[in-house]
Amino acid sequence: MLIVCWSVKGGVGTTVAAVTMALAAARREPPVLLVDLAGDVPACLGVPEPAGPGVAEWLAAGPEVPADALTRLEEPVGPGLALLHRGSGRLAAGRAGLLVQVLAASGRTVVVDGGRLAGPGVTHRFAAEAGRSVLVTRLCVLALRRAAAAPVRPSGVVVVREPGRALTVADVEEAVGAPVLAEVAADPSIARAVDAGLVRCRLPRGLGGALGAVAA
Repeated sequence: MLIVCWSVKGGVGTTVAAVTMALAAARREPPVLLVDLAGDVPACLGVPEPAGPGVAEWLAAGPEVPADALTRLEEPVGPGLALLHRGSGRLAAGRAGLLVQVLAASGRTVVVDGGRLAGPGVTHRFAAEAGRSVLVTRLCVLALRRAAAAPVRPSGVVVVREPGRALTVADVEEAVGAPVLAEVAADPSIARAVDAGLVRCRLPRGLGGALGAVAA
């Protein structure tokens, strides 16, 4: 199963959502591959920034590099969990369709941190073609306007709920045209766990339960 998490506005928690889904899936049914298109996954996991080529280099290499070379770029980051890191440079979209196909056919649960969808490109291709395309958003008018105007319809939505917001889950579903799969609170303890590099070993229970169900 190929799951991609994406957003239409930065800073909403897309990376934390993707990492949490991957960790929960790896505990439940390994092996799992976590693919980083945004570049923030190593910091979220609390692991050193990987050296060497990653997704960007594979996309840029052209057809002379076989599809199965992707597996040689993976690095283990936890029990049952491997990371395919972003690499350096821009993400060339020419082989994005092949990348989607290879990952979807891997026989594993693959969770992709697509980052922000900002027009045609690799994230757009994943969001449009993944088996499960998950928009991560906050209950924010600006974010919902952008989501409603996005060129891709997600298959589901993860809502990050903040105190004091007047919008509801029903507003999200109406604006986006997709069901809300999970709601998570914007909890300072989650930010502290990420900042301390503890997410891998001390996944907040409420977060793992809610988002783990999305990846099941």
